[in-house]
Amino acid sequence: MSNKPKFAVFGGGSWATAIVKMLCENLDEVGWYMRNETALEHIKKDKHNPNYLSSVEFDVSKLKLSNDINEMVTYADFLIFVIPSAFLYKELEKLTASLDGKIIFSAIKGIVPETSLIVGDHMYTHLKIPFKDIGVITGPCHAEEVALERLSYLTIACADEDKAQVVADHLSCDYIKCKISEDIIGTEYAAMLKNIYAIAAGIAHGLGYGDNFQSVLMSNAIREMKKYVKKIYKMKRDINGSAYLGDLLVTGYSMFSRNRMFGTMIGKGYTVKSAQMEMSMIAEGYYATKSAYLLNQDKDKKANTPIIDAVYSILYEDKNAKKVFKDLTEKLD
Repeated sequence: MSNKPKFAVFGGGSWATAIVKMLCENLDEVGWYMRNETALEHIKKDKHNPNYLSSVEFDVSKLKLSNDINEMVTYADFLIFVIPSAFLYKELEKLTASLDGKIIFSAIKGIVPETSLIVGDHMYTHLKIPFKDIGVITGPCHAEEVALERLSYLTIACADEDKAQVVADHLSCDYIKCKISEDIIGTEYAAMLKNIYAIAAGIAHGLGYGDNFQSVLMSNAIREMKKYVKKIYKMKRDINGSAYLGDLLVTGYSMFSRNRMFGTMIGKGYTVKSAQMEMSMIAEGYYATKSAYLLNQDKDKKANTPIIDAVYSILYEDKNAKKVFKDLTEKLD
């Protein structure tokens, strides 16, 4: 790897667009893969993503754009994947270029449905990427606030501290502060779980529960997250840190949260299918709920997760949201 590593971002959504914006603050050239050729042509001509964060104007001379995933893998040293987890497996099936020596960072906050693995585990297990070459980018940070250049914080996790620092240095700017962490598994699971809890917060809002209940729900959610993550991977971590509690709070409360929006629609009576059709963005928590619930059925590792169980019963067992949440209120403290 050279002293000036090349970066490429894979994905065309709002978070991918935000990460490209951050990298452009520090690099003369940034690779950007998205499968939508029309969107790429629009960016070349009009200098912004037509579908997401359209207020962000790019210096297109800094962008190396392509809808060929293999071209972009070959080009870059650091590959940042921001493709929604529901589509990642099929995108990775297109790979013919070698991943040897590549550093893979995931900014995907979800589970790969086909394997029920977090992205880092999927990369390690199915693509044979060494664990030391895998990292995670987590919040608390919404793409919409990056577009507005409001002060935001990121956590960059990798078993190799030097590689985490390289990514942190290239994402940091006046409005982005980064810290590094060794808890790659814990931060990635936390990023996945907080989307489930944001759906729960949205369902509560849609059902008419107020701020008082929401605060109790979030307080229970962080404790539930701590138990779940500890069962998966036990290590010393401060669950009240920004990568865990901070990311949970911003996703559970923010008007920018697509998972909270999805949950609100469910709470108001939408079916899962109708809510998904009306939303223009993927709610990662929908897929994460099933994977998290099923993974927790292993009796040797089973954690007490009444909130995850409640969301699962509503989304996947078609249980009545009002009744489920009435029962849930008796299990929270």
